[in-house]
Amino acid sequence: MRRALIIWLSLAAAALAAFALALASGSTRLPPLELLQGLLAPGDSVAGEIVTRLRLPRALAAFAVGGLLALAGALMQVLLRNPLADPYVLGLSGGAAVGALGAMLAGLGALAVNLGASAGALLAIGLVFGFARHDFARQQMFGALDASPRLLLTGVIMAAGWGALITLMLTLAPASRLRGMLFWLMGDLNGVESWVPALLALACVLAVSYPAARELNVLLRGEVLAHALGVRVVALRRTIYLLASVATALAVTTAGAVGFVGLVVPHALRLALGNDQRVLLPASALAGGTLLLLADTAARTLLAPQQLPVGVITALVGVPAFMFLLTRRPART
Repeated sequence: MRRALIIWLSLAAAALAAFALALASGSTRLPPLELLQGLLAPGDSVAGEIVTRLRLPRALAAFAVGGLLALAGALMQVLLRNPLADPYVLGLSGGAAVGALGAMLAGLGALAVNLGASAGALLAIGLVFGFARHDFARQQMFGALDASPRLLLTGVIMAAGWGALITLMLTLAPASRLRGMLFWLMGDLNGVESWVPALLALACVLAVSYPAARELNVLLRGEVLAHALGVRVVALRRTIYLLASVATALAVTTAGAVGFVGLVVPHALRLALGNDQRVLLPASALAGGTLLLLADTAARTLLAPQQLPVGVITALVGVPAFMFLLTRRPART
């Protein structure tokens, strides 16, 4: 437990440093003293308005979205016992993207876009569960049957179908709306209206999933052993998949389709820290939030005042990082 606390405190310190950098950086750079004054007395200066009205809400949203994606990826990788699994591979983000882009194509407002993304993610969840339900039923009947390959394959096929619909929507979109649709599709935190739902969702998903960490550790050893030790494998799978799906839906609704966070962060932490979910789940939430916070800061500042989609930064960093991680050996638990 002492080792876990040291890891969590180190990651929390890194998150605080990333917050300080995000609040100080931008088109208008704020020295530490002005930044502190802006936080303590937000209504008394221009710096206070910049920090509290623009940068702080965006930073909190970035941290919450990154934490949700990384935590969802960690849960999916345990659920499917596959280090390459993440919510995007299973088609959840594709469903959310179709719902959001459909609202944009119809010329609806921001609220409708958010509702469309949520509805699309829930539809994707329902479809994947529906196509895999026979395997869950057989697993419950025969115990040792592994439903993971069918679930993963179902998600991959659904993701391909969502991708085709996204391409069709972009082809039919008028030029006046195409840029906004592309930015949302690549992940964009510009203009985030509320960070509260995503941050609350992160806390709730972590609070519900962490008590199941011991059972997840047993599940990683094999389903036969898990059944023998009294783990309710089918119920655990459904709960974890639902939690990961809700986390993905909230993240995509808040910031669009941000890639690689849910894949790279849990995989990197597993290589460095081992596969104990009691350590890995909170560490994934902290590290994922920090990573996306730094990526969003880079997206705001690299070509300031022009802003880049944050998904471009995560992809540019994530691809070489993941290729490097594939060559590493995991740490022992």
